[in-house]
Amino acid sequence: MAFYNMHTPQQSLYSLDAKTDWDASRPTTADGWKPFHSGPATDSYQTLTAMPESPSTTPLPSPGLPPDTSKGPPKGPPGGPPPDGGLDAWLQVLGGYFIFFNTWGLINAFGVFQTYYSTVLLKDMSNSSISWIGTLTSFMLCASPITWGPIFDMGSPRLLVILGSGIVVFGMMMTSLCTEYWQFMLAQGIVVGLGGGCLFITATSILPSYFSKKRALAMGIAASGSSLGGIIYPFIITNLQESVGYGWAVRTVAFIALATLAVPCAVIKPRAKPPGRRKIFDTSILKEIPYEIFNLATFFGFVGQYIPYFFIEQYAGDHDIDMAFYMLTFLNVGSIPGRILPSLIADKYFHPLKVLATCTGCATILAFCWIAIKHSKGGLIVWCLLYGFCSGAFVSLQGAAVASMATDMRTIGTRFGINMFAGAIGILIGSPVGGAIFPHSWPAAQAFCGVTLLCSTLSIVATYVVWQHGKTGGHSKLGG
Repeated sequence: MAFYNMHTPQQSLYSLDAKTDWDASRPTTADGWKPFHSGPATDSYQTLTAMPESPSTTPLPSPGLPPDTSKGPPKGPPGGPPPDGGLDAWLQVLGGYFIFFNTWGLINAFGVFQTYYSTVLLKDMSNSSISWIGTLTSFMLCASPITWGPIFDMGSPRLLVILGSGIVVFGMMMTSLCTEYWQFMLAQGIVVGLGGGCLFITATSILPSYFSKKRALAMGIAASGSSLGGIIYPFIITNLQESVGYGWAVRTVAFIALATLAVPCAVIKPRAKPPGRRKIFDTSILKEIPYEIFNLATFFGFVGQYIPYFFIEQYAGDHDIDMAFYMLTFLNVGSIPGRILPSLIADKYFHPLKVLATCTGCATILAFCWIAIKHSKGGLIVWCLLYGFCSGAFVSLQGAAVASMATDMRTIGTRFGINMFAGAIGILIGSPVGGAIFPHSWPAAQAFCGVTLLCSTLSIVATYVVWQHGKTGGHSKLGG
C-alpha cells in the first residue's frame, strides 16, 4: 500500500510498501516485535530539521532533547546587558559613593592623624613609623579584596557590605580608645583596613554590571565620595579634639560612618545570581598580558600617589607656609572634579586607558614641579588643586580600565581583587619610604614620588599598546 494522493510536496511524502518495509520473519514477542527495518540502533533523541520546501524555517529541537549547554553561560555580567540607568542602577552609585566616603575618604584624611600622632600622642615616634599606621590601613584595604573578590563573584555583595560596615565602625571605635603605637596598628591599621577592603571591592565590582556606556562616569561619581570624606573628616577631627578631646572626635567619625554606611547596606544588590558553579579563583586571568602590565602600573601608581596626601601638612609647616592644615583639604577639593570629569571624557571620547595615562602623566610632571614650591602659599594651593585633580583620576578610572579589558565579566570581582593587591604592595612601600626620606631631604622624597608616577604612566601606555595588539590578531595571553 502507498500514500499517493496527499496534496503535499514530494519531498515530504513518505511511502510504505508492504513487500519491502514489512519483515514478517521477525518475532512477534513484546520485546522483539519490530515491523519496520529501522537500521542499526541510534540515540533515542531525534532532531527535526526544516524541509527543503521551507528553507527559512528555523530548526526546532525535539521536545525530548535536553537543552544545549555546550557553550556555557554568557561571558557578560549576570543578568544580561547593563541597563545603563534606572533607579536601581543609580542607587548602586549612591551606595558606592558612601562606601568610598568611608574607605578612601579615611585614607585621604590620614594626614590629620599623622600630624596629631607625631605632635601629641606618639611624639617620640618617627614620621616613618607613624605613617605605617595609615599605610597598613591602605594595604589591608587594597590587599584583602583578593579574598573578598571571589565571594562577590559568587553573588554575595550585600553580605560583604554589611560585614565590612560593621568592621569599619568597630575599628574606628577601638581607635578612639588607643594610646599605644601597637594599638593604633591593630585597630586603625588592620581592623579598619580589613573592613574597608570588604566594602571597596563591592563598590568597584557592582557598578560594571549596571553600567556599560556610562561605566566610567558612574564609577567616577562613586569615587568622588572619597574626596568628600577627605574634606569632612579632617575638619571634624581637628575642631572636635579641641573641644571634646581626641577620643570623642574619633568616635564622632565612627558614628558618621555608621549612619552613612546604612545607605549601601540598604541599596546594594546584585542584578542576578551568577549561573551555575564557578571556580573560587580563576588562574587563567593571570595569563592575560595587558592585565598583568596594568597591575604593574597600579603598583607604581600607588607607591608614589599618596606621598603628598600623607605629608603635605608637614611640608607646609617645615617651609613656614600659612594654612598648613588646609593644604590637605585643597588636595581633596581638587580631586572631586578629578574623579568625575576624566571619567566623563573616558565614556564619551577616549578609552579609559588613554585618559588614565594622560592624567597620570600630568601628575608626574606636577610631582617634579613640587620641588620648586618652597615658600609660596598661593603656589602650593594651586599645586594641591592641580595634583588633586590629576591624581584623583587614578582611583576612579582604575576600575573602568580593568573592566574595559575584562574577557569575562563573571570574574570581575576577582580581577579587581588581584589588581588592588598589586596596589596594596605599592602602598606598603610608598609612604614609609617617603616618610624615611623627607626628614633628610624633601627634594629626594618629591623626586621619588615623581619617578614612581613616571613608571606608572609608561606601564599604562604599554598596557594599551599590548591590549590593542591583541585585539588586532596578536596574542594577548601567556602561552597563547
